[in-house]
Amino acid sequence: MTTIIRPISDLRNRANEISELCHSEDQPVFITRNGLGDLVVMSQSRYDRLQNTLDLYRKLGDAEILDAAGERGITHKQLMKKLKAKIR
Repeated sequence: MTTIIRPISDLRNRANEISELCHSEDQPVFITRNGLGDLVVMSQSRYDRLQNTLDLYRKLGDAEILDAAGERGITHKQLMKKLKAKIR
């Protein structure tokens, strides 16, 4: 996986090319201003996956905190039974 870095002038002058790169490579494009990092541009689908991953990590962290505090949830079997009942 290669990091894609472009100057901010490309964002202004070659926006379509930046968009194509984001989609075709499924990677963010790092935009620099005066040689320093300034922005990150990515496709909506990439952003959504990133947000979903972060949400999962937050939920796992919350579950670990509850587990450490002695909280007990329900078993997988109980969860599936509840879900099936809601579907019916």
